[in-house]
Amino acid sequence: MPREKVADCLKFVHFGKNMSNLLTGSQMRAVEQAAFAAGEAHGSELMERAGEAVVREIYIAWPELYGEKAPHVAILAGPGNNGGDGFVVARVLAERGWRVSVALAGDRARLGPDAAQALALWEAQGPVLTPEQLTARLGDDAVPDLAVDALFGTGLSRPVSQPWAALVALLARRARRRVAVDIVSGLCADSGRVLGAEPRATDLTVTFHSAKPGHFLAEGGELTGRLVVADIGLDSARDAARAGGRIVSLVEARACRSLAEKPVLGHKFQQGHALVLTGGPGQTGAARLAARAALRIGAGLVTLGVPPAAQQEVACQVTALMLRRIADAEALREALADPRINALCLGPGLGLDARARALVALALRAQRPLVLDADALSLHADEPEGLLAATRGKPVVLTPHSGEFARLFPDLARAMRATSSFGPAYSALDAARAAADRAGCVVLLKGAATVIAAPGGAARIHAALGARAAPWLATAGSGDVLAGLIAGLLARGIAPFDAASQAAWVHVEAGRRCGPGLIAEDLPEALPQVLAELAATP
Repeated sequence: MPREKVADCLKFVHFGKNMSNLLTGSQMRAVEQAAFAAGEAHGSELMERAGEAVVREIYIAWPELYGEKAPHVAILAGPGNNGGDGFVVARVLAERGWRVSVALAGDRARLGPDAAQALALWEAQGPVLTPEQLTARLGDDAVPDLAVDALFGTGLSRPVSQPWAALVALLARRARRRVAVDIVSGLCADSGRVLGAEPRATDLTVTFHSAKPGHFLAEGGELTGRLVVADIGLDSARDAARAGGRIVSLVEARACRSLAEKPVLGHKFQQGHALVLTGGPGQTGAARLAARAALRIGAGLVTLGVPPAAQQEVACQVTALMLRRIADAEALREALADPRINALCLGPGLGLDARARALVALALRAQRPLVLDADALSLHADEPEGLLAATRGKPVVLTPHSGEFARLFPDLARAMRATSSFGPAYSALDAARAAADRAGCVVLLKGAATVIAAPGGAARIHAALGARAAPWLATAGSGDVLAGLIAGLLARGIAPFDAASQAAWVHVEAGRRCGPGLIAEDLPEALPQVLAELAATP
């Protein structure tokens, strides 16, 4: 595969049934120990497979290395199993004619039996340098073709000490290409937060069996580089039974394929009727964006509920969308007498006045699936407890960005921002789960790595990173479109947790189709192409 094509891929070697599992460091260890206890694998076998997988991915990422004569690799191996993987990489590359400089950071007496065996097999071929010797070698104007960071893996729970951190940084600066084994040393595998001095980004990370939340969250999203999940022979179907605790899933395309399907003999009311409420004159654009997105994603009907003063403004802007005058809470109550209205969206451009507050309060009592976004969240910044008491146990999706989240859940936001010296560090995943439990409903915490959490611990991450990065979505109105997508899926009868997850994927996919120059109005118009491609995906 050409290098430019490989570099544009975010590759996962295996998946769960609908979404790929993301295992924390402790869950990964539990899965491995269960496989060992069942006699399904041995540590040394997994280490060999891991090292061989790293070498394989090196050649896939940089096929030009096939033609180089005796390329030079510098490897820093740590005192745990991650270091053992590094020694396997050293041996396999040496067997392929590479010049290998490998150093052990730490006391070899602390190596476990599998890593010690990998070290012994390497020493049959070449020497093990001290970190100081490797530093000296790199200081002699040597420019390695490749640096391999096998210092610390997913079990890291404390900052990388300064001498080792400095050597990792030196390797990253000097080498032409950089690879991290399992995870960049210094990153917390559970949170993506940096423990201690911030490491440099790598070009390629090869992890094993499952991606980890820290590959996507916080700084991990920037430092991981291209991510490959290598199959090392563990049965992912048994992860849920073996990992302990709720497993996080990564939202991906196969979970969204059904969105492109509708019954051949169906009619519009079978696909639901969403009601999106607008603010006053000059404030209706956000709600119109949300409503158009709801219609494009497949809701059978979508109505804009507008105050009388804004009726003419909205009527001049809509065609397929319907219009209804909703001046106040009583008018909304009358509208909801129609049971066919089965989903609501409040917040985009709704305003921060008494009308908006009354509409949100009534919507929360209506027991209809409901999206609360933007102004509907900001209305409660001074007394978030009132909102959270009203959402508890309701089919509600809250969609805060980081600022809105901090206003609704200030203690959780502070915990995310606090400096962390030891792991597992508090993460956006932890915060979203805690927020969902507190609110008693689904919480979608927006970001490049969006976290969707439900009460009880169920959670998913949608990562707009790597090949799925969509930085042009950081534009006015983009979040309003996301709220409308969720509302449209709720109208189609999709449960709140799934609706939020699928909408996050579709939203980013539409953004990727639009690309540079995107404005929010473009997003609903990109949805037919996104849905057509989902329908055509085998």
